[in-house]
Amino acid sequence: MSIEKSGGFDGSIMVVGGGISGLTTALEAAEVGYEVFLIEKTPSLGGRVAQLNQYFPKLCPPSCGLEINFRRIKDNPKVKVLTMTEVDKVEGEPGAYNVTLKIAPRYVNENCTCCGECAKVCSIETDNEFNFSMNKRKAAYLPFEMAFPARYVMSPELKKTEDAEKCKEACKYDAIDFDMEEKKVEVNVGSIVWATGWQPYDASKIDNLGFGKYDNIITNMMMERLAAPNGPTKGKIVRPSDNNQPQSIAFVQCAGSRDENHLPYCSYICCMASLKQTTYIREQYPDADIYVFYIDVRAPGNKYEKFYKKIKEDEKIYLIKGKVAEVIEDSDSKNITVVAENTLTGEKIKQTVEMVVLATGMQPTASQFKIPADLQVNSDGFFINNFEKGGMFAAGCANKPLDVVSSNQNATGMALKAIQTLVKS
Repeated sequence: MSIEKSGGFDGSIMVVGGGISGLTTALEAAEVGYEVFLIEKTPSLGGRVAQLNQYFPKLCPPSCGLEINFRRIKDNPKVKVLTMTEVDKVEGEPGAYNVTLKIAPRYVNENCTCCGECAKVCSIETDNEFNFSMNKRKAAYLPFEMAFPARYVMSPELKKTEDAEKCKEACKYDAIDFDMEEKKVEVNVGSIVWATGWQPYDASKIDNLGFGKYDNIITNMMMERLAAPNGPTKGKIVRPSDNNQPQSIAFVQCAGSRDENHLPYCSYICCMASLKQTTYIREQYPDADIYVFYIDVRAPGNKYEKFYKKIKEDEKIYLIKGKVAEVIEDSDSKNITVVAENTLTGEKIKQTVEMVVLATGMQPTASQFKIPADLQVNSDGFFINNFEKGGMFAAGCANKPLDVVSSNQNATGMALKAIQTLVKS
């Protein structure tokens, strides 16, 4: 495998991760004149925000913020975007890093116009990771409607199949190239910002909460995709077992968080995410009963506190202070009985509902995949910024659990720190 040189210089900044924190960092640096390499391991930018139905503070769809940022990147020649790319090796010191990047083949070149003809003739399907495998997608696909870059992807499963030839024949623009191979590229930069984001904690590891065992137990991120207009059900919240409309739903807070056996810390966003999702349900099912089982409700800041108070005014939303001990499925109806102890009254509660949503925690990506650089991480996998040393910094949820607004603020600060490294060197 050959290693190509891809320019760059010590006055450049590399941002690793194309979610909201990475986008903000890259744009803040580029718009004051610095060359930025924006690295993303998936086929498109947007990260977790792209998977949401709505986000705080205005409860607007992700298209609101992402579309503007994508336009700013497209219009700024200072930002070079490399998708399907991972950092293979980092050598050097603050002010002078040599970074080796590994770029996976997309099998689609820049001629792609997103006409979709390749997908029409493709019969091979794969799990749709964007929707947490709740549905299938064609092996020739656009990651999501407003994906950036706006270019299709061919799954490796397509290679050397009849469908591969059909896709090539259907493309009028000679955009499909199955001869593409993985390649490595070297880039020189002066500072690096790691905006590697987070992953939903694997709920199947929480034995007593039934995820993966019972059909009608989903995670909070799966609920976001169910409620999203571009999700697997086109925005209709339905029970996975039978696609019926649930008239009773329970939210289980701290599913894996604040638990020494799983995530020992509070994931910050889960309480407000669940309260937000009660509004999704109420909009579609005005008479549904909603039960929220919580340890403590965290509503950080005045706006969140007001939102929490508004939710409490709903007479059919029942906030129950108590940790869920177990869940039990009725094999006939597929309904779920949630068992908990009410901390305030000491009463043991058994509440049967048609669907359960687990508020799974936020786990830093770096805790699952080793970062090939000299960086400190704490016991939970979050990066520890060494501002005295400089050179490399963590932004957003790579640093600690944050919401979208706080991630943007943090990312702006890390862009400044990256620039200061260049100025000092």
